Amino acid sequence: MKIKSQKDFFSGLMFMAVGIAFAWGATTYTIGEGARMGPGYFPLMLGILLAGLGGFIIFESLVVETEDGEPIGKFAWKPLGFIIGANLLFGILLGGLPSIGLPAMGLILATYGLTLVAALAGDEFNFKEVIVLATILAVGSYLAFIVLLKLQFQVWPTFITG
Repeated sequence: MKIKSQKDFFSGLMFMAVGIAFAWGATTYTIGEGARMGPGYFPLMLGILLAGLGGFIIFESLVVETEDGEPIGKFAWKPLGFIIGANLLFGILLGGLPSIGLPAMGLILATYGLTLVAALAGDEFNFKEVIVLATILAVGSYLAFIVLLKLQFQVWPTFITG
């Protein structure tokens, strides 16, 4: 059988691999049943659903004819690096890095850092738009996590709050 859409085929393989990994990992927890779900029930069902979706996408890539076979393009290293770097920076700024003496900078600065670095992954970068977005995300995060959920973690750096 000939692959008629490379993008769909490899996307389906990725979905199946992640789904199987989630379902397999969920088996280490108590699964339970529909009426009394255990901690492994949701990841197991989600993994099965994701693997099934991947199987359907693979089937479709083998059956549905495409114009040019939808070849896979080159790997986008720049966006991948910036997005992973933004998440690492967020974690470091939020919790600090005691091994090198970097204190926690808090939720607000971590959100600004995450947004600024992640925005560099795109083709266009408008500093004003990024700052507006970061402000909206910082305020929303503060309201959601600190005010509504009452989570206890640092909001501002210690050199500001004392």
